[in-house]
Amino acid sequence: MTPLATTPPLGAVTRARNQIVAAASIAAVAGPGGVTRLPVLASQVPLVLRRTPSAVYLVGGAAGPIGGDSLALGITVGPGAFLRVRSAAASIALPGLDGLESVLRVSVSVAAGGRLEYLPEPVVVSKGARHATLVSVTLAAGASLVLRDELLLGRHGEAGGAARTVLRADYAGRPLLRQSVEVSGSDPVALGPAVLSGHRAVGSLLLAGGAAAYGGGAECGASGATPERAVMPLAGPGILVTALADDAIALRRLLGGPSGAQA
Repeated sequence: MTPLATTPPLGAVTRARNQIVAAASIAAVAGPGGVTRLPVLASQVPLVLRRTPSAVYLVGGAAGPIGGDSLALGITVGPGAFLRVRSAAASIALPGLDGLESVLRVSVSVAAGGRLEYLPEPVVVSKGARHATLVSVTLAAGASLVLRDELLLGRHGEAGGAARTVLRADYAGRPLLRQSVEVSGSDPVALGPAVLSGHRAVGSLLLAGGAAAYGGGAECGASGATPERAVMPLAGPGILVTALADDAIALRRLLGGPSGAQA
């Protein structure tokens, strides 16, 4: 007898075939002599963390993210500690078997006197893919943050898939920034003059707390605004730079920032 097909209960979460659920975490504390120690450096494939003398690198341990994947990265910086997080290469978001969205959640906490530079390489959203990057930042009074987010629609010759980024940042217990961007390589509205204006690369650079002092120079000052680049002082110790470009190199140049954020 052929079994009857069953319908998932209302509100049930659909789990993708071949879905990867992984998490990684970093904790940085100030050690003797001002040297930062990392008592926590935990990884799960594909979120593989590797420490070098200059930074902690996020190294892709597998292809993707692929549609349906759920990834989480937690970063904690203690009082007086300094941490720079980079990625070894761009991430390529790929479509999954079920057409679901891949999600990367980044949770950041920086204590008073601590500094984080979160400088990943771009996320490239390939044709047919759906990807979300959700970033939540909590900064204590006196904390410092440099955070870069870059997105490219499609590999060479591709229209690109759909992507959304959400950034929430609080400073000293008060909201500092709420920003979201949603684009698609097949959406005429997103590609039109109101959003991407024909560009395939979009990104932002957030300087918050003590890092906002870098914005006093022409590089991040209002005089640096162009049709492809906006510089917005925030209602708090912060500056947000957003930019549009035709490729990753031009986008990085437009975003600018302190010297540590350039490479």
